Amino acid sequence: MGLFDRLSGSGGDGPRVAFFGIDGVPYSLVADNEDVFENLTAMVRDGAGGAIDSIVPPESSACWPALTTGLNPGWTGVYGFQDREVGSYDTYVPMGRDVQATRLWSRVTDAGRSATVMNVPVTFPPDREIQRMVSGFLSPGVDKAAYPDELRDHLTASDYRIDVNAKLGHKEDKSEFIENAHETLDARFEAFKQYVRKDDWDLFFGVFMTTDRVNHFLFRDYADNGEYHDEFLEFYAKLDRYLGELRELLDEETTMLVASDHGFVTLEWEVHCNVWLQERGWLSFDDDDHEALADISDDSRAYSLIPGRFYLNLEGREPRGSVPEEEYERVRSELRAELEAMEGPDGRPVADRIVTKEEAFRGDHDDIAPDLVVISNDGFDLKAGFRGGDEVFGTGPRNGMHSFENACLFADDPDVTVTDADLYDIAPTILDLMDLEIDRSEFDGASLR
Repeated sequence: MGLFDRLSGSGGDGPRVAFFGIDGVPYSLVADNEDVFENLTAMVRDGAGGAIDSIVPPESSACWPALTTGLNPGWTGVYGFQDREVGSYDTYVPMGRDVQATRLWSRVTDAGRSATVMNVPVTFPPDREIQRMVSGFLSPGVDKAAYPDELRDHLTASDYRIDVNAKLGHKEDKSEFIENAHETLDARFEAFKQYVRKDDWDLFFGVFMTTDRVNHFLFRDYADNGEYHDEFLEFYAKLDRYLGELRELLDEETTMLVASDHGFVTLEWEVHCNVWLQERGWLSFDDDDHEALADISDDSRAYSLIPGRFYLNLEGREPRGSVPEEEYERVRSELRAELEAMEGPDGRPVADRIVTKEEAFRGDHDDIAPDLVVISNDGFDLKAGFRGGDEVFGTGPRNGMHSFENACLFADDPDVTVTDADLYDIAPTILDLMDLEIDRSEFDGASLR
């Protein structure tokens, strides 16, 4: 595998795993550009690789808790970037402490092994029971996101960045955004390399988040051979080179895994779901000055949260519920039928399929689960806000969007089989590769080995 000799023993005995997340990278991007992805292609040749499914809904704030626990949002308690408080119209942005299920690295630590965790979304504040951790997406800054002090001081001194400056992607000229993306990727790689080489861990788990940002703002350029097509592939060639260098640092007792949390496709239309609900008579507000879920009127029958999550305003669950419990199934079926009939400006159905809460979620924390989740057809990005607006369909600065299908998984172990797999399989696979005991009943996924 690699040439790097281990210099210092890990926290326990047994095989090790180095996992590198590449947020939002679709498998088809790698498969269609083998010359750009020489190292990931080599992993497929030497081990295994392929497309996997994401989760419902395919949104990073929900995906990474699911991937790192092997459990669906009904157990993790995180359904998206914005969730609703139980018994309230108040909403919040889920953080690490809101994840209710046991994380992969906690299982490793509990088994007497050591884990280094870097830049995983929805992990703030850092877990101080772990060997070292710097939290990722949604963290306020390195000074508060890194533990212990040695890690914080090193990352601060090396200009480590938790995330790219996404606002630069809103500009028509993307050159500054692309430069910032490269700088962020470079800093992430240098940090990963530093702590991979420290070689005192049994599990290394690090995530490259910049890939998701590049896809959001440049994916159409790639798909349609647009202005920034070459820059898009140059960025990914660098990422692949970095992954190859990291692989070379690993010894024969360490298995390398690379995976994304969802796929990506070109975005054609943003769909403002709450505007649609207003137009159809499902949602209303008491006055024109509204900006939050709490501002909906008492006679509202439904509302939406991103991405594509629809909730009935249910009596006994919502504080001012207007839909009687005995009418739940009838009203939900009515809403589902209207969602299935929704068409975009081009006449295509917006919904590829619609999933009920019973189909998608189960667990101790399913009390805030959406009643319906729309998995959209490619090109329709389902948004939700409460400020209102005139149009259901619009466009914005992004030209790429998440997809349920076509996430990716690569493993440099030929005993791993990437077939009919999804995000829930990754955590039990890692534990199995580390020869740690797995109780199949504790996961929604299963080991792929």
